[in-house]
Amino acid sequence: MAVGVVGIIGGVVVATGNQKGESTGAGFVGLGVLVALGVLGVIFFIPIWMGRRTRILIDHTGLWIESGKLRNVIPWNTLAGVCLYWSNLGRSQKLYSLELFPTGPIDRDDPVLWALVRDEEPFRPGLPRLRHRLGIPAASRQQMVAAVQQYVPQLWLGEYERAAGHIGRPDAKGHRERTRGKG
Repeated sequence: MAVGVVGIIGGVVVATGNQKGESTGAGFVGLGVLVALGVLGVIFFIPIWMGRRTRILIDHTGLWIESGKLRNVIPWNTLAGVCLYWSNLGRSQKLYSLELFPTGPIDRDDPVLWALVRDEEPFRPGLPRLRHRLGIPAASRQQMVAAVQQYVPQLWLGEYERAAGHIGRPDAKGHRERTRGKG
């Protein structure tokens, strides 16, 4: 974002004619790249800012998700299993997600949990297609796994590698359509 700000300042300087010397094509291309980097910075910053109040708590009851003023729990007694998925992100980084496989139906429009719902083939027979997928930072992986194993070792299914980009995105369009129909 800082590089983008420099680009925007440079763009203003060029647009107002306050620079010294002549403007060159390479200079304008450079300014364009800096502005593009600033826009990308903002695009990547928005989800981080939106999730700044999100907390994950694990206790004997289940896995709690707190998002600002809203809170909900996925109780352990409603799950068939829990596992950790991971995929490579470039050469040296990995993305991790905690997968929570329910024994019954999922409310796909829960105000707190809807963004965690994913629909895909399970990694082994007997598990449901619909599940909650919670992306977790690499730094929290060990703590998350240890907490799940402490409270519900019988539900722990292990760690599994997935294809790059396995985290995916929530079905925001379907969510809007389904909640609009509830009116």
